[in-house]
Amino acid sequence: MPRDHRPATSVRILLAEDESGRHGALALLLGLEPGFEVVAQVERGDEVVKKAWETRPDVALLEVELPGLSGLDAAAALRDEVPECRVLVLTTSARPGHLQRALSAGAAGFVVKDGPVEELVRAVRMVLTGETVIDPALAAAPDDSA
Repeated sequence: MPRDHRPATSVRILLAEDESGRHGALALLLGLEPGFEVVAQVERGDEVVKKAWETRPDVALLEVELPGLSGLDAAAALRDEVPECRVLVLTTSARPGHLQRALSAGAAGFVVKDGPVEELVRAVRMVLTGETVIDPALAAAPDDSA
């Protein structure tokens, strides 16, 4: 994946998660990771594209359930508007149809939000190399997205 003016060791992250739950904890944990920088945080899906244009992240971590626009719809908007930004969709539970919708929206990964931060960091690094990352527990969920 070609890099423009950014140092190769810095991974710029946009984090979109609903304000409920452990607000800010994930951003803090990711920011402590060497070479990771959380450049933007939003609480609504309809803020994702605008913030991505402003901050030019390498990776967007989008929670499935967001007010204003779902993380799945925000992923599709990023695919169309900011295609150089890789997307990882975060979820707390496997719901039928979400995996297929995430992949159809252009997401490079679908992972558990509440898992160990080390697994999320590994997933971010993998999608930056062009790989697709799907949490095995989520891949096993039934898909009745009809």
